[in-house]
Amino acid sequence: MSSSDIKDINLAEGGRRRIEWAEREMPVLRQIRERFTKEKPLKGVRLSACLHITTETANLARTLTAGGADLVLTASNPLSTQDDVAAALVNIYEVPTFAIKGEDNVTYYKHIGAALDHKPHMTMDDGADLVSTIHKDRRELIPGIIGGTEETTTGVIRLRAMAADGMLQFPVIAVNDAMTKHFFDNRYGTGQSTLDGIIRATNVLLAGKNFVVAGYGWCGRGLASRARGMGSLVIVTEVDPLKALEAVMDGYQVMPMMEAAKIGDIFCTVTGDINVVDKRHFEVMKDGAIVANSGHFNVEINIPGLQGLSKGDPKLVRPFVEQYETRDGRKINILAEGRLINLASAEGHPASVMDMSFANQALAAEFMVKNSKTLEKRVYSVPAEVDAEIARIKLAAMGVKIDELTPEQVKYLNSWEEGT
Repeated sequence: MSSSDIKDINLAEGGRRRIEWAEREMPVLRQIRERFTKEKPLKGVRLSACLHITTETANLARTLTAGGADLVLTASNPLSTQDDVAAALVNIYEVPTFAIKGEDNVTYYKHIGAALDHKPHMTMDDGADLVSTIHKDRRELIPGIIGGTEETTTGVIRLRAMAADGMLQFPVIAVNDAMTKHFFDNRYGTGQSTLDGIIRATNVLLAGKNFVVAGYGWCGRGLASRARGMGSLVIVTEVDPLKALEAVMDGYQVMPMMEAAKIGDIFCTVTGDINVVDKRHFEVMKDGAIVANSGHFNVEINIPGLQGLSKGDPKLVRPFVEQYETRDGRKINILAEGRLINLASAEGHPASVMDMSFANQALAAEFMVKNSKTLEKRVYSVPAEVDAEIARIKLAAMGVKIDELTPEQVKYLNSWEEGT
């Protein structure tokens, strides 16, 4: 491997302009970068990051390197890379980057290997591919690793499973657990960017369509809200009775996927689990159904199962739209190969949302460096004071002021002796 592997270095100038445009909407990260430039809290730390290579990630990379990190980037999804951003990272910001939009699986894992050849002291993941690869194939790196951070729900699920099995060999901070991450990123970011991706890929009118949201976690809540705002008739499928009850109380139809499959026009999975839309669901879907995924991995849709119901290979009828024709003559459209639709055919979350998510990443990396000697081999949440500080900075940047507790109110809240 060379020091980088990208599509075209000549795209760098266009990437720089878009990175700078995104930066205007990222005041929290910008303020952290100013402090990092002075204090260098990550000085001498080799950091390998497996993230979506987007304009927002580029601004995180600038912040980490400003803090002194020796950083290498690789893509966390074969379809999410913005090639002009990758070029700018290499040519302008001098960050070794291994990412090409549309790369095959062999190249994807070769790039992960290249990032790990950096012999990191810290990992930064979006889906836990670095951590899982280290534990499976690169265990010789473990003694030199002080810890890592994880960006997304799916990755946190994988890491907690590893920790529960006693397999996790270094501490990891679950950035996804921060309120300023999952509440805003997953709810507002995923909600808007997923619809953006579906519309760009298909150009269908959402109003009047039966829009099936699989999963009512933070991502599902945001997606359902935005789909309803576009005039869709939203149906939610769930396995968690509390989340299902919440969806009912929020005014959505709730039913099993087998029932929703018969009436849905557009389906989108946001669960983090496997085969949420399965072969049996494809067997009863309408002609012309559109199926997308906004969970981290493409396993949420059983595409091999659909292929088994189809005659011949799918046709690429539009960019990011593969049309399968079943043996009974129905056409079912799969978007972006079942991968993240919001990053494949659109640009991912708006920069103002990623500002808080990546502020958490930067501060979690700083926290890990400062506290690594006392942390155990388990998954940690972002410290509450870090979460609150990010919210405070974001409010100030938006020109929003809030009240502060008076000494009397503080005393009241901390006393059990105060009565009514």
